[in-house]
Amino acid sequence: MNKRVYGVLGISSIMSNWNADFSGFPKTTSDGSVFGSDKALKYPMKKMWENEGEKVLYIKSLKITKDAKKGETNIVPRSLKERYEQLFSVEDLSKNKNTEEVLKNIFTAIDVKNFGATFAEAGNNISITGAVQIGQGFNKYADTVAEEQQILSPFRDSTKDGKNDDAEKGEAKNSTLGTKIFSKEAHYFYPFVINPLSYKGYVEMGVTNGYTEEDYLRFKKTALVAVTSYATNAKVGCENELAVFVVTKPDTYLPNLSEYVYFEKMEDKNEIRLDFGELLEELKENIECVEIYYNPYTTVIKGNVQGAKKYNIFTQKEV
Repeated sequence: MNKRVYGVLGISSIMSNWNADFSGFPKTTSDGSVFGSDKALKYPMKKMWENEGEKVLYIKSLKITKDAKKGETNIVPRSLKERYEQLFSVEDLSKNKNTEEVLKNIFTAIDVKNFGATFAEAGNNISITGAVQIGQGFNKYADTVAEEQQILSPFRDSTKDGKNDDAEKGEAKNSTLGTKIFSKEAHYFYPFVINPLSYKGYVEMGVTNGYTEEDYLRFKKTALVAVTSYATNAKVGCENELAVFVVTKPDTYLPNLSEYVYFEKMEDKNEIRLDFGELLEELKENIECVEIYYNPYTTVIKGNVQGAKKYNIFTQKEV
């Protein structure tokens, strides 16, 4: 693929928790700005690829282990070495000293082909800078508020059984309480860039055919719908609401376009303003095309981006 792609991926979060920290609340910076990590966006994309039968290396997978002495059976995550062996049908990675073969294998994993990899296992020390780089996604809705909801479990706490304390006996007879934390509403905007030249050295080594047009189209297809399709308890209410793809010549360099995106809640529909139109106009000789996908049922797009084609993000038909 002899071009670069710059863009923005927008995620809406309504009564849900797009990306929590270890306290369970939406992630924030030191000044209180709500944001989502790139890992939060990559994960539903990886899950979608995995569900479609693609090879995905960097994703959690489980195995059953048995301790004969203790008579215990446990379910634990696989190590990276074990995941590699499972994915590529390798009996023992430590016995394979051929790093070229390992490189060829991991480049066939769709997540590695897009996002790169750090693979330091069994004598192989490999670091691949991904062709697709996704930044941190900041929430641009000023009135975002985190809510905490108590949830009643259908079960009592059995750890209180047999206790002598009267209060604890009472607790053991009741159902336990839990909490669910969510944002009433938030709108995250992630910058991304695709640079196929990241794999130039690996192409010269003959371990990959590089980042191709087909790779880009597969990434684009998944980036448009992966969040909407990924419906866990915390993520129900999270949807793809914006995707901008600016295709440029390979020697064109743009800043993070998410810095030029603004969100405002209006009476009728939400308004997303794209203020990079002037920048693209000055570089129009280097711009091949601009595509804007959005949710026309809830959102209007403002900003004069010359020559941009607009599409319904759900139907992918031109608006």
